[in-house]
Amino acid sequence: MKIIALLLSLSLLVFIHELGHYFFARLFKTRVEKFYLFFNPYFSILRAKKVNGKWAFSFFSKTAPESFKQDNDNTEWGIGWVPLGGYCSIAGMIDENNTSASKMASEPQKWEYRSKKAWQRLLIVLGGVIMNFVGALIIFSFILFTWGRESLPIQNATQGYDYTEAVLKNGFKNGDIILAVNAKPVSEMSEVIEMMLLDGSNSCTVKRGNEIVKIDIPKDFAKQLISENSKIFAVPRFPFVIDNFAIGSLAEKNGMKVGDSIVGINGVPTPTFTDFVAEIANLKNKEVAVDYYRNGTLAQTKFKLDASGKIGAVSRSPYKMYQTKKTEYSFLESIPAGIAQGTESLVNYVKQFKYVFSKEGASQLGGFGTIGNLFPTSWDWQIFWNMTAFLSIILAFMNILPIPALDGGHVMFTLWEMITGRKPGDKFMERAQMVGMALLFALLIYANGNDLFRWISAKF
Repeated sequence: MKIIALLLSLSLLVFIHELGHYFFARLFKTRVEKFYLFFNPYFSILRAKKVNGKWAFSFFSKTAPESFKQDNDNTEWGIGWVPLGGYCSIAGMIDENNTSASKMASEPQKWEYRSKKAWQRLLIVLGGVIMNFVGALIIFSFILFTWGRESLPIQNATQGYDYTEAVLKNGFKNGDIILAVNAKPVSEMSEVIEMMLLDGSNSCTVKRGNEIVKIDIPKDFAKQLISENSKIFAVPRFPFVIDNFAIGSLAEKNGMKVGDSIVGINGVPTPTFTDFVAEIANLKNKEVAVDYYRNGTLAQTKFKLDASGKIGAVSRSPYKMYQTKKTEYSFLESIPAGIAQGTESLVNYVKQFKYVFSKEGASQLGGFGTIGNLFPTSWDWQIFWNMTAFLSIILAFMNILPIPALDGGHVMFTLWEMITGRKPGDKFMERAQMVGMALLFALLIYANGNDLFRWISAKF
């Protein structure tokens, strides 16, 4: 399911990105030779082109039919068989589809990219980034209109939070409720994460039982968290109230029911779900006595755990136990709210990017495996669209980086031409493109190599 979600999301984003290049190219009467979803080395699953006013199709072909050589002003549309990207081949442009300067030896034609004015070429190059960013804003607006926004105010989680190990090492304790960061009151955990990890905050105020405690935050706090490779900062602590049972549940077989609240095991109090999980972890294949409340009455059941060490009961979500804050949006209200959310996501991602250049950040770079793990194991449309919007923001930002072979490289060279009045030569562009592609391939290998190393380490 993760693979399906990843491929569907990336395919949609690549299509939107390339459509941006296509739109501006056609707007300025530039010929687009090919528009492909997925790459097509050796053969294409589908080729389609309008020839003499009628659509012609070719399936599973190594080369385009002879008829496709007519009507050169029309685009060949296609679907490749390598589902990891796509491309838009623009005539007269040195890019990842055409890295040879020798093909530019002839005089520029009026329908070629290289014959267009600098500002037009700039917009053609920026088209993909613009479409990805606008697409993210539209998706965020659609999400808010359809599902609204629901969050759990920090202080509504009355049993506090469980923190990741790196946070605990810096003075926090499980059960702490964060009240303020840098003496500024906070209401949601997303605010805490932004202020402490991205804005370099130096202090945090928490409620610990009946005490108010101030915790100093070290300068390398964010790097410690990155180095730990934890996917979470904190999760709410909540009681273990049974919501449903797994098939063959030991708890259900031994008389427990939906709504029972588990409070202890083998005489050890377990006021929260995480307390119960930690206590039962060492009781595989052993007899256990589970204490629970039903309708205000304390009861107990005894049974033997199997090798999995699980009772087969699913806890109720904290979002069903604690009072959440739900905001609904009309269609018109969702648009500015979606724009604000998309803009904030971009700003936060840019703030995070600085850690890529640190030792800790570089070691945590990930490839397709890391991205795929952002999606859940079961299908959820709201999560899918949220992740797609976020990935669209990332794709827009990464593509605007001033690296040859990326859109940002073309932007850099075009701006140089607009400022100095001197256009980089085709031979220089060819070499820059090849260097840029080598860098990207090296980064791709490194990131996916990290994924492979982490997978092997987890297995062995």
